[in-house]
Amino acid sequence: MRFHQYSVELRPFYKMRRSFLPTLSVLWLFLSAMILAEDSSPVGLWKTIDDKTHMPRGTVRIYEENGEYFGKIESSFNPAERTKKCSKCPGDRRDQPIIGLVILRGMMKRGSEYSGGEILDPETGEVYKCVLRLSGDGDMLLVRGYFVVPLVGRTQVWMREP
Repeated sequence: MRFHQYSVELRPFYKMRRSFLPTLSVLWLFLSAMILAEDSSPVGLWKTIDDKTHMPRGTVRIYEENGEYFGKIESSFNPAERTKKCSKCPGDRRDQPIIGLVILRGMMKRGSEYSGGEILDPETGEVYKCVLRLSGDGDMLLVRGYFVVPLVGRTQVWMREP
């Protein structure tokens, strides 16, 4: 009889354990999603937004190679730019077609941002130091180009393409 008395007293604990497991599973899924969001990277296709006109300009594909990130122009929304060449670009990029031109070079992950590389403005041929910052959800990329210090420069917002 005593065994039966103890088993009756433990029944609320069994019910609590059954309700605790789904709660623990939901918490685990939530934490996993947060960790994955922190590990998001800029690799992929991005729609560029002109910082002066605030209009979509084209797409840039960012890729990783040997721990560094690069970005090349994949398309332009302006038909006139599709056949243009980069006549003002320095070095090996001079007179190269704009479509396919690598404009981001040597970016490396440093904490929550990507820096250490450069970005080329094909319109002017100027090369700037660069910092990339992903939004929390990974769908927006802040691209900051600058000469000496990041305070003096300009920022574009790029949107991730599906």
